[in-house]
Amino acid sequence: MPLRLNVAAVSDAGAHRPTNQDAAFAASWGAAVADGVGGGPSGDLASAALIHRLVATRGTEMDADDLLVRIREANWDIRAHVERDPALQGMATTFTGVFLAASGDLLLAHTGDSRAYLLRDGAFSRETRDDSYVQALVDHGIIPPEAAAAHPRRNIITASLAGAEGDVVSVAERRPTVGDRWLLCSDGLTDYVPEADVAQLVADAPDPQAAAASAVALALEAGTRDNVTVVVCDVVDDDDRGGSEPVFFGSATRWFAEDVQTA
Repeated sequence: MPLRLNVAAVSDAGAHRPTNQDAAFAASWGAAVADGVGGGPSGDLASAALIHRLVATRGTEMDADDLLVRIREANWDIRAHVERDPALQGMATTFTGVFLAASGDLLLAHTGDSRAYLLRDGAFSRETRDDSYVQALVDHGIIPPEAAAAHPRRNIITASLAGAEGDVVSVAERRPTVGDRWLLCSDGLTDYVPEADVAQLVADAPDPQAAAASAVALALEAGTRDNVTVVVCDVVDDDDRGGSEPVFFGSATRWFAEDVQTA
């Protein structure tokens, strides 16, 4: 039976940031979140450029190799902006997305410290590994996992998309199951809300819109000092894989929206 994604997203700049540098999109065939790297120039442009280019070149079907090519092409868009305006040198973005493949698999793409979680049969699990300095400390046993959220250098990432040929993104193939619920988020959620609280909220929410809205509200209540974006995707049966037009969120609603062409 063909599958589709029932997706909702919410993005908020938060009370402490003048600009929302997160970008996201939601469609029946895929969804993603990108977080412009803090401290660099025009993170909002980097995240929006990546999301829009990826959506514009999606085609109708894809496999893991196709997705890697499309992410690489979207990354070249970031480089093109820098080449046109050297003042943008250093702009970069994280990226985490899920996409339905022609094979029936679900493709999970990731770089940076935005995250993907999966709720399946009541079990909530993190499905991405942070590309970050603090995660490396945890991996080497230097600090315990519970210390990571409060570490003063937790926002230093070790991988991102900045338009360089050497930028790295991983794509994993997963077998989706009807009833799966995926949550994609920027670190404005996970740096301020414990995973256990996120898990409970995602499990209790009646639908993706309620889950995304509640998660963002919880981050704001917890005093997040960052932008916060949450995308929630339910895997459902579908007899029509024609797909839906993407809906954009965060910085992607300000940049390039008039230029999107979906094929």
